[in-house]
Amino acid sequence: MDKNLKEDLISKEFKVLDKGFVRLIDVMGDDSAIVQAARVSYGEGTKTVREDRGLIRYLMRHRHTSPFEMVEFKFHIKLPIFVARQWIRHRTANVNEYSGRYSVIRDEFYIPEIQEIRTQSQINKQGRSDESISVELAKAIATRMEATQNRLYAEYEELLSLNIARELSRINLPLSTYTEWYWKIDLHNLFHFLKLRLDKTAQFEIRKYAEVISEMVKTLVPLSFEAFEDYLLNSIIFSKNELLYLKQLINRIDEINEDSLLSSGFSRTESREFLDKLIILKNL
Repeated sequence: MDKNLKEDLISKEFKVLDKGFVRLIDVMGDDSAIVQAARVSYGEGTKTVREDRGLIRYLMRHRHTSPFEMVEFKFHIKLPIFVARQWIRHRTANVNEYSGRYSVIRDEFYIPEIQEIRTQSQINKQGRSDESISVELAKAIATRMEATQNRLYAEYEELLSLNIARELSRINLPLSTYTEWYWKIDLHNLFHFLKLRLDKTAQFEIRKYAEVISEMVKTLVPLSFEAFEDYLLNSIIFSKNELLYLKQLINRIDEINEDSLLSSGFSRTESREFLDKLIILKNL
């Protein structure tokens, strides 16, 4: 890992949404740590970048995930509570969150951008549609959200002034309230998080955090991130029925050879593995 790149990223605040941010606190390991872990059985250290790249791509392609767990990232993240509740579903990380029992919650709430206030999707039951509503209606909704947030925070402050316990005073605050946490996760599980949260069907707000984090990861472990993009992020899985249907469509499978795959950008190892898959598909 380039020490200058790491130093440039550590503790730098990257803004997300209206009041949120992501800061990289620390990172342990890099691409070479993954390679070293994978080669430990053979007692070999890091070789050339080209060889390292080939090994990392092999590990990712064949889902040999444990070497990627040798790299860990620790982030400081400020995010709305409703995003945090989605985020915490990824139970493979260590989290320490700002406590509303010990500390007074700050007067900070998320209000969506006007263009992001939309109707419910009729296709995706858990998301918003792609159709925009009128600017006037969107502004009216944003104004109503802000008014509700201000009213609820005023009630929170009033309860605190009456010496009501902080753990009780906070309970009526909305999901749009900002919270903060430290989030530590290994690279294998971080890739799983990014696979899900960079998807176009992920909620807009959590996707914006994933986009910022992915750029950091791409900078610090470029070989691993390249393999992640090629074999996980931008890949798809076919079901058995889909494969059987595809088999009926493949009429020229015997004309595909290693040379044609090499000219299409496949490595020699990848081309052989793909030919093996085509043989399996043909023989289904």
